[in-house]
Amino acid sequence: MSSPADIPADTAEQPQIYLITPPSFELGRFPEQLARVLDTTEIACVRLDLASRDEDTLSRAGDALREVTISRDVALVISDHQILAERLGLDGVHLTDASKSVRTARKALGTDAIVGSFCGASSHDGMTAGEAGADYVSFGPVGTSGLGDGATAEVDLFQWWSQMIEVPVVAEGGLTEDLVRTLAPHTDFFGIGDEIWRHENPIDALNTLCAAML
Repeated sequence: MSSPADIPADTAEQPQIYLITPPSFELGRFPEQLARVLDTTEIACVRLDLASRDEDTLSRAGDALREVTISRDVALVISDHQILAERLGLDGVHLTDASKSVRTARKALGTDAIVGSFCGASSHDGMTAGEAGADYVSFGPVGTSGLGDGATAEVDLFQWWSQMIEVPVVAEGGLTEDLVRTLAPHTDFFGIGDEIWRHENPIDALNTLCAAML
């Protein structure tokens, strides 16, 4: 299984895909749509990233997506809810409070779990998260997006990180073909979500972005 926890920053030949779910989706439709994407494109990891904070909604979504990912040997993490990650048997958690919860999540989930940390555009938060035990950090948005506090993660941040830091890095938020092309030499993963789900054919949209990496 390839995930942001498994691949050292200096060994990936080209960035891999870290797929992010929409903030809301229909349980009767989306798991099948996700399955089709996983069956046509090599995906390293899927993040369940629902806006809902309802435990039942999150649990049902986690169960449904786990059935899709586990049979395809793809890692599945959930945003922030480390208790649900453990309860649902997911592969780990993606934290959105920079480096604040990394040590707590690592202690709770153990050494085998994936613990990732969204660090906005802050190299300091990224380094702190890595020192606290994060398997990967993500920076963003790299383009026009509602992620974070409005600050944009610039190309030079990824250039510096890839040269100086061994912790794998994810570029996400507002990705375009041009941004993918520019960032491809400097990031280990692209976090792709709304960029494809807003299209009628997500597979075609994903293929377009993947082609820009080459």
